[in-house]
Amino acid sequence: MADDLKQRIERLSRLLYESSKLVVFTGAGISTESGIPDFRGPEGLWTRRDKGLPITGASKDWAKSQPNAGHQAIVELQKLGKLKFLISQNIDNLHLKSGIDPEKLAELHGNLTKLRCRRCEFTLDNFGDMQQCPECGGGLKSSVVDFGDSLPRQDLSLATKHAQDCDVFLVIGSSLVVTPAADLPRMAVENGSTLVIINSGETPLDGFASLRFEERIGQVMTEAISELKLIMQA
Repeated sequence: MADDLKQRIERLSRLLYESSKLVVFTGAGISTESGIPDFRGPEGLWTRRDKGLPITGASKDWAKSQPNAGHQAIVELQKLGKLKFLISQNIDNLHLKSGIDPEKLAELHGNLTKLRCRRCEFTLDNFGDMQQCPECGGGLKSSVVDFGDSLPRQDLSLATKHAQDCDVFLVIGSSLVVTPAADLPRMAVENGSTLVIINSGETPLDGFASLRFEERIGQVMTEAISELKLIMQA
């Protein structure tokens, strides 16, 4: 198994090296190593609920959480010039906290630290006393997307554009069951992209993946980045 993991990490590193339009797609699973529970993983909120087990971690103060090795590995991809775009389903602000360029990020489900204008969708930091949009005067609300709400138009448009145009689509920590976000990797495959999935549980798109990891995200991504740097230095 160790040899198999090493071989898969080497394949992932080679894909990252050869990619010129890499898109990374993250779900709640990338933040579990920061102490934030996911939803459908082995100990996820919905998994435990469906088993009749107590839900743990739901009341954690996410503002105190820090980026982990998985987040930092994506930042390393950015520093190495390999990250074209990052699409996230997460609202925990850890990607921005880790150092991701906001211009390279679409947060499809919003961000706990941001407000969004109801009219023009301008997004700004939540300082607690802002009520009107500085751009158009519209009313402000939390940028977090509630059940039944539409996804932010600009973020979804950017995510769709990059999914259709990428050469490698790397899924990290998502069960790929929440649509329309989960439609993006399928869209990438249909447009010729290579799909890689790192997730602790099964996904509906496992059969389309050229590489599949169920190992810990931090381990896989840290080792893949180290291998990538060796390839780039050769």
